[in-house]
Amino acid sequence: MATVPGQLIWEIVKKNNSFLVKEFGRGSASVQFSKEPNNLFNLNSYKHSGLANKKTVTVQPEGKEPFVLLATTKTNKQNKPAALLHKSVMKKEFQRMAKAVTNQVGDNYYRPDLKKAALSRLSTVHRSLKVAKSGVKKRNRQAVRVRGRK
Repeated sequence: MATVPGQLIWEIVKKNNSFLVKEFGRGSASVQFSKEPNNLFNLNSYKHSGLANKKTVTVQPEGKEPFVLLATTKTNKQNKPAALLHKSVMKKEFQRMAKAVTNQVGDNYYRPDLKKAALSRLSTVHRSLKVAKSGVKKRNRQAVRVRGRK
């Protein structure tokens, strides 16, 4: 089966697809977002498109635990959707996850132009997974001078 170039796919889907979200900005300017998978910034552009590019990166939460999933596409499995993504679940602290994302996306020459976007997405996902401490707040334990009655 012949593969279609990414630029042709982008020209077909850039103005009308099921993932497109059009918002009105300031004045008459409109902003276009995209809800497609493998789009780090959710922008409707060729650079960030998960549909038009063969090499894409995904950073998203995994399960109910505070784990992060890093997924990249396999370029030789484009016709097999079940085997398309190479997934790795990261369970370590933030610095190690950031190093793993940097190595996989930028230093490995996979998509160095998306390294900053992937790190930004990792930071956002990691921040959303932190659970706020709940419970009774501790009172101030400083000594309070109580005046006795005379």
